[in-house]
Amino acid sequence: MIALQEDLNFLLTNRIPRRLATRFIGWFSRIEHPLVCRLSIAVWKLFAELDLSDAADPHFRSLHDCFIRRLKEGARPIDPDPDVLVSPCDAIVGACGGVAGGEVLQIKGFPYAVRDLLGDNAQADLYRNGCYVTLRLTSSMYHHFHAPQDGRVESVTYISGDTWNVNPIALKRVERLFCKNERALIRLRLARGGHLLTLVPVAAILVASIRLTFLDPRRALRIGGPRTTACDVGVAKGEEMGWFEHGSIIIVFAPEGFSLTEGIVAGSQIRMGHPLMRLPCL
Repeated sequence: MIALQEDLNFLLTNRIPRRLATRFIGWFSRIEHPLVCRLSIAVWKLFAELDLSDAADPHFRSLHDCFIRRLKEGARPIDPDPDVLVSPCDAIVGACGGVAGGEVLQIKGFPYAVRDLLGDNAQADLYRNGCYVTLRLTSSMYHHFHAPQDGRVESVTYISGDTWNVNPIALKRVERLFCKNERALIRLRLARGGHLLTLVPVAAILVASIRLTFLDPRRALRIGGPRTTACDVGVAKGEEMGWFEHGSIIIVFAPEGFSLTEGIVAGSQIRMGHPLMRLPCL
């Protein structure tokens, strides 16, 4: 029965015209009509644990307005320890651990090469002996992501791609899925120690719209095509960096010397601002 349910889920969320479905949801979710909005959110609650109690404004103009809701002030306290990287988002922790031989896991038994995800051997070599965490944002979660530490964004590389679903069912069936999907590579130079992190927001079906606050949040990242944009933008720990238009994945790569904090294991849940990794001793 479980296998049948997983097969059905995979068929319904992947064996459909993914781009067309994504464009349709993008259009439909922006309809600003009270009845459409209320009914859409009611249906959403039937299929997900949607908690709107910490929303800054519980009155939404559209389904999209609910997707990208902001939170009440203080709803996500930021861990003040300067030696800690905090989670950039609310998430379920996926595959995580050390980078072994230039490879990491998308799920148990499904490795992929870091160079295939980052598109560059030199960038991948920076994390050869480092560590990584895959953070999965479900559709009902808070969709904004934030700076894990004080630092400066040096560049953003946009890589065009597909929009496969990124839920565990798809991750068990589609090899190198993250390397096939649309994504952005955000390179963040930390103020403490000068370490270079790479955050990789990965788009997915019904999402495919990554917005970055420090570039121009009015423009979808894909406008203009694949490219690298040089930046020199300072961000403070916990400061908003962008958001997804639905749920998706963020993969965090850190170089050698970083370690996961206690309790960061596949399947655990974490909130934005909670400890994720510990910096090397200075």
